[in-house]
Amino acid sequence: MGLMIDTSALIAWERAIHAGHEITLGDDEELLLPAVVWAEALAGVRLADSATRAARRLARLEALRRLTGIEPFTAEIAEHHADIFAELAQNGNMIPQNDIAVAASARCLNCGVLVGPKDEAHFRRISGLEVRVLKVE
Repeated sequence: MGLMIDTSALIAWERAIHAGHEITLGDDEELLLPAVVWAEALAGVRLADSATRAARRLARLEALRRLTGIEPFTAEIAEHHADIFAELAQNGNMIPQNDIAVAASARCLNCGVLVGPKDEAHFRRISGLEVRVLKVE
């Protein structure tokens, strides 16, 4: 099964690397990068507190993009987005719009979503979505 990468996983990954920790992913995991996460990650590059940090972030992102490509937000994904939005709104459990887009991409493509530890709870509000937390060792 593939894993759609959420921005929270990218942030946790960057912090783990900075702290000298190892990241563990299954050998057979295909990673997918949704367009909305690419946009959020590029915003992180633009907002970096130094040119050095911006360059490091961009280099990591470009390496990831070469590995995964970027999954576009399609009309079919938009259908899933609308379904998830309606489910969450009706249950009073709304989450950020970009996270709904990530979840919609994952559900549409029959993938799980890879998240950082701080975003696990709200992704678990979405029915039919496998949520995996990035493991830092």
